[in-house]
Amino acid sequence: MLSIILLFVVFDQYQKARLFFVQSVSDFASKPSNIACLEAAGALDLLRPLLTDAVPSIQHMAAIALGKIANNDYRLAQALIRKDILPQLLKNIDKQNKFYKKAALFVIRSIAKHSPELASTVIQNNGLEIVTLCLGDFDSGVKEAAAWALGYIARHNKNLAQVVVDAGTVPLVVLCLQEPELYLKQISASALCDISKHDKDLAETVADAGAIPFLAKALSNPDPKLKRQALSALSSIAKHTVNLGESIIEAEIFPDVLIHMAHPDEGVNKAAATLTREICKHSLEMAQLIVNIGGIGALVELINTSKLTVRLPAVMALGYIAGHSDQLAIAVIGSSGIVLLSTVLHEEKDDHMLAITVWAIGQIGKHTTEHAKAVAVANILPKLLALYIDPNSSEDLKVKCNSALKQVLQRCMCIESLESLVHDSPPNILKYVLGQFSKILPHDARARRLFVTSGGLKKVQEIQADPGSALSEYIQVINCCFPEEIVRYYSPGYPDSLLEAVEQYQPKCPSLFALEEQLSSDFTSKSSLSSHAEEDA
Repeated sequence: MLSIILLFVVFDQYQKARLFFVQSVSDFASKPSNIACLEAAGALDLLRPLLTDAVPSIQHMAAIALGKIANNDYRLAQALIRKDILPQLLKNIDKQNKFYKKAALFVIRSIAKHSPELASTVIQNNGLEIVTLCLGDFDSGVKEAAAWALGYIARHNKNLAQVVVDAGTVPLVVLCLQEPELYLKQISASALCDISKHDKDLAETVADAGAIPFLAKALSNPDPKLKRQALSALSSIAKHTVNLGESIIEAEIFPDVLIHMAHPDEGVNKAAATLTREICKHSLEMAQLIVNIGGIGALVELINTSKLTVRLPAVMALGYIAGHSDQLAIAVIGSSGIVLLSTVLHEEKDDHMLAITVWAIGQIGKHTTEHAKAVAVANILPKLLALYIDPNSSEDLKVKCNSALKQVLQRCMCIESLESLVHDSPPNILKYVLGQFSKILPHDARARRLFVTSGGLKKVQEIQADPGSALSEYIQVINCCFPEEIVRYYSPGYPDSLLEAVEQYQPKCPSLFALEEQLSSDFTSKSSLSSHAEEDA
């Protein structure tokens, strides 16, 4: 009897030791700094046989430990595939309990997240079939883990997302979106976003599955994360075509989306601005709809009160709105949009943010003289030029600055603003500046005077323009607006020619010797007359 008791004690200790081992490895694997030590200790080889352990809790904990290791290190995720651990993990999963299923799906997600190649390997190892099977599981936690893994597979590229769709997963995810559990709604909305973001066909598949009404309904939920995920999914659907954008509008989520721009959560703010941007960009009618419900004011307020990452989609939305028509651009100007963009341009340091802001300014100023004047009065043109010639600016920023300067300068008739660009502009920008002066100076005497006194005419004479070029023609027109002697006076080398003329000039006055004799003769005559006068007295 004693031997039997001792035998049970030994087996019990063995079971406890295995459980302690997998729990400890799982805890260590939670920290990325420990992964190298676990690799050196051969953790994968030690955990693999525990996946088939007789004790379910040990199987479960071993799977979680493998998932954490794969999640934190790309190389070990590859090693897990190379050692054929995944097929063993997924074998007979339909017969396992919910805890093991969730752990196995966590391993799938941890491997698939790293690269498209690993995600494809997961699919080749029957991982997608397991995920699809688990989406229909009774337990909501298993459904959540399956939707999460599905999103990590689909997010990489269009081809993987198409494989996910072809597996018939979209209707199942839409059903998960209707479940009462909050976390399941969140992950389902995220998965739909990952699928629909790649192209219009995938987005149409999601829309045809009836996802839009349930995503719209999710906006009424007070949870910030669900709001953010739902707005992001709607943006991923709306961005592809006009028809998809209209289907979002038909869900009657505006002006509720604009209200979400004032939400305390920055993620919700950004997602709402992003959805507004995707709607505005498609057509004049959609942009007008956003403007009519107060969209410009909401965007301006968001830009004025938010940080860089949140500002970006709002600035783009203003650019799309202004680009559709001159009237909408005037509406942006009237809402202090151009003043605010000027502030962003002078405050921000991030090149991407600056490039988007410059693009939006170009969309506002490109329409008419009045639009260009609003940009010029806001003191934006010198800043655009400074960013363009700054060697530290990115190529994209320089391209955007060049385009915006061209768009605005071709409409600008503001003399003071044009004057500030004459001296520092490179030739490709200067031709637009002088092109405007060639239109202004022939009809404005005050402008001609200002052009001379500010040094503009002198600068023009110093420009070496190719004969027959547009710049050369503009210079000729400008020179014709001034008297010839003025143009000659400000031409390079004119002071030297004046000094040379002085040196070569031959005086026409009498010689100094003759002048001295004449003065001496006059003095003698005066002395004689004075003597005679004294004698008579």
